[in-house]
Amino acid sequence: MLEFKESPDPDDFAREKGRKLFAGNVDFLKGVVDMTGLPPADRLEVCFAGRSNVGKSSLINAITGRKSIARASNTPGRTQEINFFKTGDHHYLVDLPGYGFANAPIDVVKKWQELLKRYLSGRSSLRRAFVLIDIRHGIKEVDEEIMNLLDTSAVTFQCVLTKSDKVNLEQKKHVLNQVRKKLQAHPAAFPELVVTSAENKTGLEGLRSIIATLD
Repeated sequence: MLEFKESPDPDDFAREKGRKLFAGNVDFLKGVVDMTGLPPADRLEVCFAGRSNVGKSSLINAITGRKSIARASNTPGRTQEINFFKTGDHHYLVDLPGYGFANAPIDVVKKWQELLKRYLSGRSSLRRAFVLIDIRHGIKEVDEEIMNLLDTSAVTFQCVLTKSDKVNLEQKKHVLNQVRKKLQAHPAAFPELVVTSAENKTGLEGLRSIIATLD
């Protein structure tokens, strides 16, 4: 049985590689609403998925060191584009629409869900999906739906716990135990957890290093 321990602190090599990756240009490339709009799969790609209000935009802004490169919609669940950001010369960061609260017509939601499935199943350059989980709430049913999709798509995913500044040590321990139990059922889950806070910068260096050392 996998333990799903917290990701260790990066070594000096990984830390410096992560620093260099995000010290350069990070630019918005495009928002994609159908598969024909995807940019060429010519560089390593990681994507960020999370239900609405999980703190995804805040985390992307924090790891890139930009204040507003990723913008949260004023209405949760309304953004249905897959947003691509160029990071240096060799990486894409991909911001997937928030799931779990789609304040939009059913046909729009269905179209977005189909786009997401096709993207996850058919993107050869996608190395890892980061599934964001609010550490105050743990894994919910809607999170398991995206994890099941990643399992069937054979895309390795890693859980990133957000908003760690909002809980005490006892609450953190309780939620991490819940997350570990839930992840046992998911063969595509990478066996390390990343605990982060965009507010106090916890875990950001480690997450940068993970992205920078993927191949």
